[in-house]
Amino acid sequence: MKEQIKIAIIGLGYVGLPLARLFATKYPTVGFDINEKRVAELKVGTDNTLEVENEILQKVLVSKPSNENGLYCTTNIEAIADCNYYIITVPTPVDKNHKPDLTPLIKASETVGKVLKQGDIVIYESTVYPGATEEVCIPIVEKTSGLRFNKDFFAGYSPERINPGDKEHTVEKILKVTSGSTIEIGKKVDALYNSVIEAGTHLAPTIKVAEAAKVIENSQRDINIAFVNELAKIFNLLDINTNDVLEAAGTKWNFIHFKPGLVGGHCIGVDPYYLAQKAQEVGYHPEIILAGRRMNDSMGAYVASEIVKLFIKNDIKVKKANILVLGITFKENCPDVRNTRAVDVIHELEQYGTNVTIYDPWANPDEVMHEYNLTTRNQLPSNKYDGIVLAVAHNEFLDIDFTKHLTSNGVIYDVKGILDCPVNGKL
Repeated sequence: MKEQIKIAIIGLGYVGLPLARLFATKYPTVGFDINEKRVAELKVGTDNTLEVENEILQKVLVSKPSNENGLYCTTNIEAIADCNYYIITVPTPVDKNHKPDLTPLIKASETVGKVLKQGDIVIYESTVYPGATEEVCIPIVEKTSGLRFNKDFFAGYSPERINPGDKEHTVEKILKVTSGSTIEIGKKVDALYNSVIEAGTHLAPTIKVAEAAKVIENSQRDINIAFVNELAKIFNLLDINTNDVLEAAGTKWNFIHFKPGLVGGHCIGVDPYYLAQKAQEVGYHPEIILAGRRMNDSMGAYVASEIVKLFIKNDIKVKKANILVLGITFKENCPDVRNTRAVDVIHELEQYGTNVTIYDPWANPDEVMHEYNLTTRNQLPSNKYDGIVLAVAHNEFLDIDFTKHLTSNGVIYDVKGILDCPVNGKL
């Protein structure tokens, strides 16, 4: 008989919701999250992360658990008890010392273990270091469920590749890496994803290979951005426009295009630490990976110091200078403020005694206050400022008439290098 598939998605954030919505078009799907406010919003068809359009979300929502196709969102663990595929999509952050924090993953594994049954498959999508799924997560599932791994239940790993705010590369249009705890389970996991992913799938030979593939994707980007950030520092000292250099070098067919900037977010600014931690556990000190992280983590302080130098050059008193920071999300045209490095610039400027005002039409002020204890505005203030810092390249910022918001000797610092108006400094 053909297997009757019912899917539970554990975690309904930037990764889980788009995946749940997609699976719900073909399978009965239950989305589980412990955030009651988040689930309540989703139940009425509202996604405040803006990853799934409300109209599209509302088309797949169902009001109660069902064996028909559709998405039921809940905080009730009993609603996922009759599922046979459990896909875990919770965050994997680092702590203040850049150490991997597996707490959300551990708690999600315990949740699944409470309802797991004979023959069920647990699939992890959260980014981890190679070995974490089988060495950390699976033992927790075994202990909580009382079932035996690869005898009573099975596992898979299919790393998420969601790009927040990207409406072109949506989940179904990005090729998916899959894997399983046995050869046969790998094929089942691959077939499940292949049934909804238009771009296709790539079945990795083991879970560890799939874990490693994901963590090096973002580590590679991190190192490349660190390189151009270092170039920006050098070229600024040489009074050379970095973007002009990159444009000229980019005429070569095999030149890899990256731009300098602040590197944050839930992936690029975090994942290299997971790989570095595992490397150190087995006795290897990863020099290039950590050097890239140090470079990118230093950029907030660098930007702030460059702004202060411009103030001094323009005879602006640094202490109590009024500065408008444009943007606090981790990337443009997206409400995601997780691990945003714009806060590094803000905190550094405040250390100099300046008065910082933050304007971001995308960010949720309550979320920013909760995460960073910073006040943000969704409307552009009418005041004039001694300095304006474009930290995030939201489309709305391109239409600002900066002359209306700048004092006579004020400075503009364009972190993203996108403004057409005359600027005093940029990376």
